[in-house]
Amino acid sequence: MSQNALNLITLLIPALPLLGFVIHILFRDKISEKIAGYHATAWIVISFVCSLILFNHVRSEGAIHVQLFEWFSAGDLSIPFAFQVDQLSVIMLLVITGIGSLIHMYSIGYMHGDDGFNRFFSYLNLFIFFMLTLVMANNYVLMFVGWEGVGLCSYLLIGFWFKNPEYNKAANKAFIMNRIGDLAMLLGLFLLYQYAGTLTFDGVSARFDPSSPDYFAPDTHMVTAITMLLFIGACGKSAQIPLYTWLPDAMAGPTPVSALIHAATMVTAGIYMIVRSNLMFSEAELTMQVITVVGIVTSIFAGAIALKQNDIKKVLAYSTVSQLGLMFFAIGVGAYEAAMFHLVTHAFFKALLFLSAGSVIHGMGGEQDIRKMGGLRSYMKVTHWVFGFGVLAIMAVPPFSGFFSKDTILAAAYVKSPVLWVIGLVSGLFTAYYMMRLYAVVFQGQPRMSEHTKAHIHESPSVMTIPLMVLCALSIVGGLMNIPELFGGNKSMMHFLEGVVPIHEHHVAVSTEWMLMAIASVAIFLVIFIAHRKYRINWVVPESDAEMSGAGKVLNHKFYVDELYEMAIVKPMHMLSNFFYKIIDLKVIDGVVNGTAQFTTWCAGQLRLIQTGTVSFYLFMMALGMGAIVLFIYLM
Repeated sequence: MSQNALNLITLLIPALPLLGFVIHILFRDKISEKIAGYHATAWIVISFVCSLILFNHVRSEGAIHVQLFEWFSAGDLSIPFAFQVDQLSVIMLLVITGIGSLIHMYSIGYMHGDDGFNRFFSYLNLFIFFMLTLVMANNYVLMFVGWEGVGLCSYLLIGFWFKNPEYNKAANKAFIMNRIGDLAMLLGLFLLYQYAGTLTFDGVSARFDPSSPDYFAPDTHMVTAITMLLFIGACGKSAQIPLYTWLPDAMAGPTPVSALIHAATMVTAGIYMIVRSNLMFSEAELTMQVITVVGIVTSIFAGAIALKQNDIKKVLAYSTVSQLGLMFFAIGVGAYEAAMFHLVTHAFFKALLFLSAGSVIHGMGGEQDIRKMGGLRSYMKVTHWVFGFGVLAIMAVPPFSGFFSKDTILAAAYVKSPVLWVIGLVSGLFTAYYMMRLYAVVFQGQPRMSEHTKAHIHESPSVMTIPLMVLCALSIVGGLMNIPELFGGNKSMMHFLEGVVPIHEHHVAVSTEWMLMAIASVAIFLVIFIAHRKYRINWVVPESDAEMSGAGKVLNHKFYVDELYEMAIVKPMHMLSNFFYKIIDLKVIDGVVNGTAQFTTWCAGQLRLIQTGTVSFYLFMMALGMGAIVLFIYLM
């Protein structure tokens, strides 16, 4: 294929979703719902086909670089508006456009009849455009444009039903908490330019690649400062402690938004950014240790909270935070390829789980409390089966996709330290328990909904179930892309990424690897059995909020972190704002301005008294003035 054709295909990938946004936002009142839904979906499908073409080219020929123009320059700083499609970015392209296409198709049925149907699809197209810009950029500045763009779209989609004040609060919370991380990231980029003299990915990598002629021995303190700031930015976008509380509240948006933005794509931007910067992060040992601790603590912390949540979307939201923590944990131990592997498999099964939850909510007329469900396997058979397979995948049951990606992370952790392997396994056990609990309470047991709701339960239309079945298939076989040598594979994905992401070598005896895998699997099956026995065999229904006590109440209230933030940060900020408004603004600033005006008015009032209208007085003042001038000249 010619270079011009490759350039055109590369440009079409982000351009088509942007075109879709422009068309839908300008003609949203003139396009019918049916045309709008399929039209918006078609743009993403075409982008996916283009991404497949580029994937085949990158696999055989290498990376593609497309520079449109010199964006801006100042002194030695030169930033091109350019795209870079290599092994890492093309995998992200396939995830974004592939899963994005399925979620767009699903949304046609889920959002049917909504007053903002066309507006919703315009926002989805705009989000895809910014996410593609983020992963296709060849420099940190253009990536930051996409980074901010997906934050904007997240705000618009979380608060999509803006007539509900609580949804607006959730949108504001997500936007503000992400601004904290984004400020840190921006400071990190300033330091990075000062240190490396460039902000292109290739230029920065050359500074940290010993085989490059542009390499120089890193300044440990400066590199640590840069990577710490960038990591804080990643914590905001990828919902890690302490900037994680926005993501569970983001479930206020329509369920397809939860699947696309808050499970499969946007929240993985932090992972992508660090993996893209892997050579620099590998030089900052302290930062890597911090990433390891923050990742695993977030994973266990969020997993513990999920144990006692009763909103079907909130359970999956905290599960997402937990799985993202596991990806950061993998990065912290140096297993970048394992983090990317889990990113892809997680996109499959978490999108499936969220969309299946949306199917449940859709079929039950908007109900999200799992205590008011039960027995749905008889009413929603397709949703039941695909949700069940998604649960098996996320619980890491062999041979589903989650088993292979989580095992890769645990193996890397064991190489670093057996203690880290144990801690990582604890996170997996939490996942097995709360997901088995969720499945059993929703789909098994006796129906607990009202007779009116029971009479109207229905399976979702095919436009929603077909994407579910495709995602289900990917959740089952997705692990095949990186089968380890232990099972006769050659870790295809790891070797595909080798040109961009360093391979994390595992020096573990085969017998030890089999033993670790067996221990982990037995432990997971044991936890599944315990949860199954409690919620499926004994039909235990989660208690009401009023009946909760002790540790269960603490977990249900999410360790009271939101209340802590409210007391320690939000209220003091409000008090400080009120002080500055009522004292500094009204009394001091307005006092100075208004006082100046009043003084000027008083002076004018005094001066007007000399305007008597008497000619003799005016002559006297004229003579006095002339005398003063003569005296001044004489004295000079």
